[in-house]
Amino acid sequence: MARTAIVSAMAEELRGLQQHLAQPVCVVHGGREFWTGKLAGAPVVLALSRIGKVAAATTVATLLCSFDDVSRLVFTGAAGGLGDGVRVGDIVVADALLQHDMDASPLFPRFEVPLYGRSRFVVDGSMAAAVGAAAEAMLEAVCSGGSCQAGGLSRTHLDEFGLARPRVHRGLIVSGDRFVSSAAECAALRVALPDALAVEMEGAAVAQVCADFGVPLAVVRTISDRADESAHVDFLRFIVDVASRYTVAVALGLLGAGLGPPS
Repeated sequence: MARTAIVSAMAEELRGLQQHLAQPVCVVHGGREFWTGKLAGAPVVLALSRIGKVAAATTVATLLCSFDDVSRLVFTGAAGGLGDGVRVGDIVVADALLQHDMDASPLFPRFEVPLYGRSRFVVDGSMAAAVGAAAEAMLEAVCSGGSCQAGGLSRTHLDEFGLARPRVHRGLIVSGDRFVSSAAECAALRVALPDALAVEMEGAAVAQVCADFGVPLAVVRTISDRADESAHVDFLRFIVDVASRYTVAVALGLLGAGLGPPS
């Protein structure tokens, strides 16, 4: 049976998923740990990407070379919000990914990946739609005053961080080997890439690897900050109490509903 790979950028997310993993088995390839088993009755392999584009690309390439039954990959993690209206606690599901620090000019246009003829790597449309639907269902259940048993998320967790009504966004996520943390950097990114919704450090590299292997991909990121000097939340506590619970709920909702065939 085809297997779904779930690669997490944060160790807290991976641990949350492992707690729900049935028949867990750990194997090591290329210095990376890969956990196989079942989530919501579906066969999966779980892995931690590590931080940065090279580490994430190495992890995903090793995974795809080691598990030839992987038919699709979901990448999860936190990100900084860039787009207008993208707030802490929101979820961004990628339509496309781009390396904002790729610049081989004048040989190639800025952002274009040399020899690929493109700067943006588009994700699988049906997977992105399914991930978005799972995220919407989770937030609706929690924001209506209930809870999401799959992730252990409740309205209380959101209230602790002042998250009134988190939303799901779809669009461009940009990646780079730099932690964007100043208003000046954010402003420069918004000028250069006005449709970018979020910034992080791995997703575009993962998208490039998946394109090379012909493996359908979905990327989902929880907004933990606005990628500038304004620190609104305790980052680690936010990851543990909110982002990791989002990841578990979305993954279980996605697998429990069944992913349709890749588009």
